[in-house]
Amino acid sequence: MSERELDDTIAMNLAIGLAKQAETEGEVPVGAVILHKSSLVASGYNRTIGLNDPTAHAEIQVIRSAATVLKNYRLTGATLYVTLEPCPMCAGAIIQSRIERVIFGAYDENSGSCGSVFDILQNKKLNHQVKVIGGIEEERCAEILKAFFGQRRGKGG
Repeated sequence: MSERELDDTIAMNLAIGLAKQAETEGEVPVGAVILHKSSLVASGYNRTIGLNDPTAHAEIQVIRSAATVLKNYRLTGATLYVTLEPCPMCAGAIIQSRIERVIFGAYDENSGSCGSVFDILQNKKLNHQVKVIGGIEEERCAEILKAFFGQRRGKGG
C-alpha cells in the first residue's frame, strides 16, 4: 500500500466515524472530511433532518466549513473524502468549489454522480474536472448504510 493510499484510508476512516455520528442523531449515515495540502481542515456529516434542510448533505456541510476555515470559496488543492458517492447536487458544489480530488466509499446506484448514474465530476463540458477514486473502504461504508436502512424498514419506516 502506497503512502497516498494509506492516507486515503485514514481519512476515509475519519469520515466513517462521522457517518456513525450522523446515525446516532437519526440522520442518514454519511460522513465527510476535507484535507487541504495533507492537513485536515473540515469535517461534517448529513444534517438534513436535524436542520430541516434538504441541502445539508455531508459534502455541503464540509465544503461550507472548509471554505470558512480557508477563507476562500475556492478549495483548490483540496481532497474530499465521503462515505457515499456524491449526488448531483453535491457534485455541482464540488465543481463550483474547485476541489481537486474526491475519494468515496460506497457506490450509489440510485443517484451517484461519479459514474454510477451520472459522471458529473469528470464531464469535459464543465469548466472543472475532478479526480475521482471510488470504493475506498467500500464494504464498511455500504454496510453502515445497509444496516441503517434495514433497521428503518424493520420499524415500518
